[in-house]
Amino acid sequence: MEKLRSLRKQRGYTQEYMSNILSTDVSNYCRKENGDVKIFEDEWEKLAKALDVSVEDIKEERGAQVQNNDNLTFNDSTGNFQSTNNYYNLPEYILENQQDYINLLKEQIEALKEENKRLKSGK
Repeated sequence: MEKLRSLRKQRGYTQEYMSNILSTDVSNYCRKENGDVKIFEDEWEKLAKALDVSVEDIKEERGAQVQNNDNLTFNDSTGNFQSTNNYYNLPEYILENQQDYINLLKEQIEALKEENKRLKSGK
């Protein structure tokens, strides 16, 4: 994300400093800044605040790349495997929809755990 990287460097901030803003490790921040990992809305807001700019000044939308490893082959004689990597660009809304669904499933799992505890305790 060139806007973000450029502004960070103009301000003299390190990737480590920015990773602390997002409460993540430096390598994850680096992947976010490179566009390999999605930056979520709340993270854009934190970054903009730290850089003293509006979100619109730094935000760049990119479809995320998803790697497909369907074509793995294994070679028994050498113990090595080879893979053919295919990358696909997915629109952000698909990833956001999937993340929403994952969050919903997590909530349902927690509710079921609570119900399971309640039933086991006989209350």
